[in-house]
Amino acid sequence: MTLSHTIPRALPPRRLLAVAAALALFGGPAGAQTAVPEATAPAASTSTGTDVASCPLGAFHCPPRPESFALCRPNALLAFYDPTLPRDPSRRELSDTVVDAAHVDSSNEAVYRLSGDVRIERADQLLRGDRIDYNDTTTDYDAQGNVRYQEAGELLSADRMRGNTQANHGVAENVRYQLLQSRGNGTAARGELIDAQRSRYNLVSYSTCDVGHHLWEVRAKRLEIDKATGVGKAHGATMRFADVPFLYLPYFTFPVDNRRKSGFLYPTFGSSNRSGTMFSIPYYLNLAPNYDATLEPRIYTQRGTMLAGEFRYLVPGTAGQLNVEYLPNDRGENRPDADPTQGHDRWLLKYSDVTRLGGPWSFNASINRTSDRSYLRDFGNDLYTASIGTLASNAYVVGHGDWWNASFGADSYQNVDPYLPDTVVQYKRWPRAALGLDVPLTRWLEFGATTEAVAFRKDNVIEGNRLDLYPYLAADFRGAAWFVRPKLAYRYTAYQLDANYANYGFSGPLTGTQMSPFGERTPSRALPIASLDTGLIFERPASLFGTTYTQTLEPRLYYLYAPYRDQTDLPLFDTQRMSFDYWQLFSPNQFSGADRQMNANNLTAALTTRFLDDDGVERLSASIGQIHYFAPQRVQLPNGATTTAAPTDWTRSDYVAELGIQLNDRWRLNSAYQWSPNSRQTDLGTLGLQRRIGANGIFNFSYRYRRNFLEQYDASAIFPISERWRLLGRWVYSVRDRRTVEALAGLEYDSCCVAVRVVGRHYVLADGPLAERGRPNNAVMFELVFKGLGAFNGQAEDVLRRGILGYQ
Repeated sequence: MTLSHTIPRALPPRRLLAVAAALALFGGPAGAQTAVPEATAPAASTSTGTDVASCPLGAFHCPPRPESFALCRPNALLAFYDPTLPRDPSRRELSDTVVDAAHVDSSNEAVYRLSGDVRIERADQLLRGDRIDYNDTTTDYDAQGNVRYQEAGELLSADRMRGNTQANHGVAENVRYQLLQSRGNGTAARGELIDAQRSRYNLVSYSTCDVGHHLWEVRAKRLEIDKATGVGKAHGATMRFADVPFLYLPYFTFPVDNRRKSGFLYPTFGSSNRSGTMFSIPYYLNLAPNYDATLEPRIYTQRGTMLAGEFRYLVPGTAGQLNVEYLPNDRGENRPDADPTQGHDRWLLKYSDVTRLGGPWSFNASINRTSDRSYLRDFGNDLYTASIGTLASNAYVVGHGDWWNASFGADSYQNVDPYLPDTVVQYKRWPRAALGLDVPLTRWLEFGATTEAVAFRKDNVIEGNRLDLYPYLAADFRGAAWFVRPKLAYRYTAYQLDANYANYGFSGPLTGTQMSPFGERTPSRALPIASLDTGLIFERPASLFGTTYTQTLEPRLYYLYAPYRDQTDLPLFDTQRMSFDYWQLFSPNQFSGADRQMNANNLTAALTTRFLDDDGVERLSASIGQIHYFAPQRVQLPNGATTTAAPTDWTRSDYVAELGIQLNDRWRLNSAYQWSPNSRQTDLGTLGLQRRIGANGIFNFSYRYRRNFLEQYDASAIFPISERWRLLGRWVYSVRDRRTVEALAGLEYDSCCVAVRVVGRHYVLADGPLAERGRPNNAVMFELVFKGLGAFNGQAEDVLRRGILGYQ
């Protein structure tokens, strides 16, 4: 023990033990203690949140920002916080005790009075006060005057604190407290420290806001906090916002740290034209450390009561999630030209699973189904959900090694567009097997193959099986400034059609005098494919806007040869013509899937230049290219059930140009342009500009044009008005339709402990019957986040993340 100032250097042995025992909260061996410096402040210090790096420009998915308390004022309670104390309560029993005081009065043999800035320290605990009395007989203690107490998880100040060393607990009056790991703080008429992990308060308030500036708080008759379980329990509680009570609960629990716990989540509400006003109160079930569930009853004023649920699990080698929504006896009105839903049970099922099977093998599943085609339109509250036309489900066993990959499984699809027939849905691949090889033979030569076997199934159209074999030999010769990549492949595709193949055309059953295009039940196609890809890379130092770069000039030639094969008797199971873009200049096929392989005698010429900074980061890239056709494009997709489109006799493709500029981290520009020398018209044009505004703002503008199909302007912005306020907006306008396709406007407020988002949305759907087409859909979303406690109506953030590129 160390006693300073007027305390004698040595006391009688009994008195020495008595003073050591006066550590009512500590009670351990007396002696000198060396403090362990720990300079880092805990979570509740003056800056509990850290700024997150802005999402990179051009990223489609930005991670959400964690809760930040950077806007909080310095915490008044931390004025007496000592960062040098250890933070491990388990060290108390083995730690010495240090006592400092200006005076010790032992005139009463049973009671010892320590006065004058008394400081009693042991391990993570520190008690300070103007005077502390200790009863040697009863082990009672009484600390008075500017009492301050600190331990690993909590700070506490009080006018007076009394307790008993043997019972190892204390009672304080007129309390202010601070939880160091979660920023939870408040006041209480009476506080009780039960042990190192538990405390109890009467007539108490709780908040994560600045001390003395509670924008939100919970006021309760009694509050119990258990730091070991991370749970707070409030009795007779009132939730207040801006000192206005808005929710009363006779009993509820809440987290005091980031650990999961069972309990009600904040209510959710919304509104849509199709289902009316929605209200829900989710309940979270923390069933075990490796699995949990959420039950969410919902009320739709126009449709009825729905029960939604989510179950997540994580076991050794397996992780998965199940989501279910069920609404019995839908009361909503039927939509014109759509399947009837009134009086029907409505449901949604989503299931995903990833399981390691051993070695290089795993099982992946994603199942998505709805009760009817109108479900997503009726219960989705945004354009993204409402515009989904097909739900995909699949289950696969997959494996991979150094030179191979394989998969076996099935794919199924469901039409969820109420205004289109099921015939528009692609074939089920039931089942499908694939094997890919990439075997290095020498340093510059490799053998590879892409193999696929699929059974295609679909009602009321031609069905069959397909085997596609695509082996190749590829070489790669390269130097510092050049490359030559020859490739020789052979493609063999064989079919086995159903026995009634002669009764079908490409689009369905034949009628009248129509003739089937399928001449035999087992058609096949085989052809070689050869290509030669060559290029040069020149470099030179360059300057742009006063900054030095390394500029490259990269001419490239790509020759492709594939002989013509008549494929009019082959079915179309999963093949479509791909959109023409810059990478199509170097593709061996203009069709997706294996049902069509284009004929080719083509030469592509392209030129690219890049500007690289000193770190090798590409700051500017510009490319232009074109294909020269030495032979007509004879392989085409059919126009109808029996006829095939005429071959094209173009000698040149579109000119394709691309430009990407990002000279710094503040702005980015991307553009693409295609001009046809055959029609002398622009086929495609896109422009995208992204500009960061300060640390938390962004501006996006894009223009999209495709001839005879689409022309749209899209602008969105997050504009910070101040450190706390941000304006949000998006506007999408269709020139062809002469109307606004989607509009969004919102306001976001962020403070020390509260975030508020208010968003209004307006959108229209382009498809549907004439009576429905273009009808506006409106939704209003409100989100209130109590930092450290949860979110009230957490819908707006997901909508903003999908609608505004770069939202964070």
